[in-house]
Amino acid sequence: MNHTFRLALLASVSLSLVAGGADAAVRLPHFGKDKAAAPAAAAPAQADAGRSAWPQAASDVAADPAIRFGVLANGMRYAIMKNATPTGQASMRLRFDAGSLMERDEQQGLAHFLEHMAFKGSAHVPADEMVKILERHGLAFGADTNASTSWDETIYKLDLPKADDETVDTTLMLLREAADQLTLSQDAMNGERGVVLSEERARDTPPLRVFMARMDFFLKGQLAPRRMPIGKVDVLKNAPVSLIRDFYSRYYRPDRAVLIAVGDFDVDALEAKIKAKFGDWKPAGPAGPEPDLGVVAKRGTEAKVFVEPGAPTSVQVAWIAPPDLTPDSQAKRRRDLVESLGMAVLNRRLERIARSGEPPFIGAGAFRSNLFHSARVTALAVSAQNDRWKEALTAAEQEQRRVVEFGVRQDELDREIDELRAKLKAAADGQATRRTPALANEIVGTLADREVQTNPAQDLALFEQQVKGLTAAEVSKALKGAFQGQGPLVFMAAPTAIDGGDKALADVFAAAQNAKLTAGEAQVAKTWPYETFGVPGKVVERKEVSDLDAVFVRFANGVRLTVKPTKFREQQILVTARIGDGRLGMPKDRVTAAWAAGSAFPEGGLDQLSAEELDAVLRSKIVGARFALEDDAVAMSGGTRPDDLQTELQLLAAYAVHPGWRPEAFQRTRTYGETLHDQQDATAAGVMGRELPALIRSGDKRWAFPSRQEITASKPEDLKALLQPQLAGPIEVLVVGDTTVEKAIDAVASTFGALPARPDAAPPAAGATVAFPAASAAPSVLTHKGRADQTMGFMAWPTEDFFSDMQRARTLRILGDVLQLRLTDALRIKLGATYSPSVSASSSSIYPRYGFIAASMETPPATLDAFFTETARIAADLRAKPVTDDELKRAKAPAIDSVEKRMQTNEYWLNGLAGAQTDGRRLDALRSAVPALERVSAADVQKAAQTYLRDDKAWKLEVKPAAGQ
Repeated sequence: MNHTFRLALLASVSLSLVAGGADAAVRLPHFGKDKAAAPAAAAPAQADAGRSAWPQAASDVAADPAIRFGVLANGMRYAIMKNATPTGQASMRLRFDAGSLMERDEQQGLAHFLEHMAFKGSAHVPADEMVKILERHGLAFGADTNASTSWDETIYKLDLPKADDETVDTTLMLLREAADQLTLSQDAMNGERGVVLSEERARDTPPLRVFMARMDFFLKGQLAPRRMPIGKVDVLKNAPVSLIRDFYSRYYRPDRAVLIAVGDFDVDALEAKIKAKFGDWKPAGPAGPEPDLGVVAKRGTEAKVFVEPGAPTSVQVAWIAPPDLTPDSQAKRRRDLVESLGMAVLNRRLERIARSGEPPFIGAGAFRSNLFHSARVTALAVSAQNDRWKEALTAAEQEQRRVVEFGVRQDELDREIDELRAKLKAAADGQATRRTPALANEIVGTLADREVQTNPAQDLALFEQQVKGLTAAEVSKALKGAFQGQGPLVFMAAPTAIDGGDKALADVFAAAQNAKLTAGEAQVAKTWPYETFGVPGKVVERKEVSDLDAVFVRFANGVRLTVKPTKFREQQILVTARIGDGRLGMPKDRVTAAWAAGSAFPEGGLDQLSAEELDAVLRSKIVGARFALEDDAVAMSGGTRPDDLQTELQLLAAYAVHPGWRPEAFQRTRTYGETLHDQQDATAAGVMGRELPALIRSGDKRWAFPSRQEITASKPEDLKALLQPQLAGPIEVLVVGDTTVEKAIDAVASTFGALPARPDAAPPAAGATVAFPAASAAPSVLTHKGRADQTMGFMAWPTEDFFSDMQRARTLRILGDVLQLRLTDALRIKLGATYSPSVSASSSSIYPRYGFIAASMETPPATLDAFFTETARIAADLRAKPVTDDELKRAKAPAIDSVEKRMQTNEYWLNGLAGAQTDGRRLDALRSAVPALERVSAADVQKAAQTYLRDDKAWKLEVKPAAGQ
């Protein structure tokens, strides 16, 4: 697997076939806490004679024995693994060692364009038919059918809802078509230009522009900064298809291809299918050359300020060295482990500073990574307030220099080892039920750097071998070596110019370097003080829900517990405590501190332990404490393993009755929140994501994002005043996963069950009403400060809630899916106006009479009217006549298969069983999920369209460039 202990410098900026949505939620940046959260940027495979050999052939690292690795005579590699989690499903990935680095100047962007063209016709599949074929087999476009292009690779990704022969054979046929059978017509390319240009607009955000400028500064004179996967607009607009054909013939070749297949199938049979389907594939024409990536330039200390309106203020200091291209081996893995443990210590220190009372920065972290096989980059990254960047840079530089000068302490190292050991052990214990799509992605993730794919048990065994006898002195030496190379190079991004520009940045850095330092002080070790909450609660009611394998329990103090033991994932237990009445109990006429709760409440720690101390005390445990404000409760949740279930319940119960309310946690969240409006204003999607939740509910302030002034004026006491009454409300605990009913009851009895009496669920509050906005002939208009060629359109119709008619709600979902198919066909395929039209159908399970179907699209201003016109035309057609049998199948099959896949996850049951003890309709909803979708007919869809997709009910919204943009 990809080494869990490897730290990364920059997230991979790959281009995906389907766009992601905007998220206006407040989340603090995490630089070093979650090492798996920032995957290393993709890097091109090494050009050598061994391209068609698996790396384990020349390594002392043994590959996962559960995987069958093979090589066809034509050089194509394959890896096949039987995996039955979930049952009856499979995932396939076809990866080409071909990305933007292989493009010539006149081809910039065409590797990614070729990825799009794979869906525009081949020898045996007409244009735009591939997606429809997959939809008929239950694969949803985007969720199950996707592709991505990065600097070094193109990957086609298919998640199969069924692993039967028909679905597998169809999938292999389509992948073979992509490999060497594409027609690549000029007309098809011309029709797709608008789609690719829409993707370029959508992805051209301030963070991307900062990334590009930073990479150009760090990798001066090298190829990677000049080969962004999206390419050049002029090429995308004007390049002839012959340039795509040239790239296709030179780089889509069997010796550059790897097929990954993971799923619930017979390995021998699948291997035979792969050999039969791909064995006769022969390259056409000469192979393309390997790119000249350039060499690391000799440089001293340099500083650069990059001004980008809408970008948050940040600084990165980098040391650049030649890339480490040595083959995967136990020795290399140990070097990486030792180095990354040192980085983890530094990141822990930086996080402690960020959590302090008056932190100089919002967040900071250190990372090391091979960047595009072009350079080995060590970077210190800092996120700062606009007017405090000098303090931020100074504090981060001095903490980095302190650890290099004085080294790490043994107690710090032991903590990081303990934490990593717990994670690796949990992964090894749950190895047998790893999920198929994740495994396929994991194997693909090893290919760029030619890593040996190993399993969690192997990783744990090697880890234990490599940390035995490891000393702080050795780690300190490795960490010191990491901060060497060309530079340091200091790069600052800011929304406005800074006084003095580059020289001022260089002077601040030089002054920080000249300051004398002293060694840091060890932290005082604490113990876990929340083992007792009173006399364990007595069970007064127990009810079996035998058909769903769930048990309802009520304790004497009024706390309710729902338990569902499963074997979907070994060693995984999900726990949620739902308390109070959530948004139902919040005021509708004013913005509250709810926007900050998700970060500030858990970061506030407990009354006897800060968040930093919690991390230290629980370092050898697999537990979590996330906080979310839901429509009908505040929810605290975490994932754990059987050995730590008791601690997980203690942690959540402690947050419920002993929260820390530390003001510095709220202040840190507020500081970050003050930077968000500028970031959101920089794109149409950012503005829509911020404003739409309240607008679609007639301005209800419970969903409103605060203004700049409201964020600045917010106080820690506001959050406490909001949440404290909620935490005194009814409690419902849900436990789903690898446990028994009795163990779950015992763990809850000694925690939540031991608390003082709680009220039972209250009747619906006055806040149980939400209104859809009134229709208007002209759209409402919002503005953004980004590109002048970027607009968004949104059109929605009011529907109904979920429980007043569950069958109707399922019909509305299928109606939404049909509308999605029609819009994609009209606006993406035929008109070429957008990258990703989107449709959603929402039927509230909390608010009576509230629901909607909504369509949205990013597009240039010239085609914005076409969005509204086409959407209205399609709605009229859906009202006028039934959908075709093929459309109905292509809508229903992915919807049904999606539910069936999710039913084999703990997450599905955790969410589905919430509130079921007091509302039996939720059990009926679970039981009817698939049958209700199966019953939806073409007549049902037409009737729903006639009832709800009415012109006189439609509400419209536009997000346009502000005047002068």
